[in-house]
Amino acid sequence: MVKRSRKTTRSRPLRSLRVSDSFRAFALDQLSSIDGLIAKPMFGGFGLYSGSAFFGILAADVLYLKVDDSNRADYEHVNAPPFSPFTDGRVSMSYYAVPVNILESSHTLAKWAERSITAARAGKKSSKRRLRQ
Repeated sequence: MVKRSRKTTRSRPLRSLRVSDSFRAFALDQLSSIDGLIAKPMFGGFGLYSGSAFFGILAADVLYLKVDDSNRADYEHVNAPPFSPFTDGRVSMSYYAVPVNILESSHTLAKWAERSITAARAGKKSSKRRLRQ
């Protein structure tokens, strides 16, 4: 008999983040103007990077982009839901769903993605500053 740790048995269940091949191909094509775009497999979905900046998530056939105070209003204005890997809907990260009309416009999507890359890089810099203090 295998014993589970308390942490494992009490953790919240994760929802499937699996992404269809067709959605992944479409989203990456729409983002093809992003410099250094890399999609790394992540828990059935994909993490999106521009160089070392983790700026987006493909999960359950939805594109989520990094949000901070500089671009959060864009997502709130369209009532975009935040990313949640948990079945109970609790949010764990600052990524919000990209509306379909934005996803379908590669030019507009590139602008939203660039703002998310900037937010990701800013967050990385502030994390480094906190570690040094």
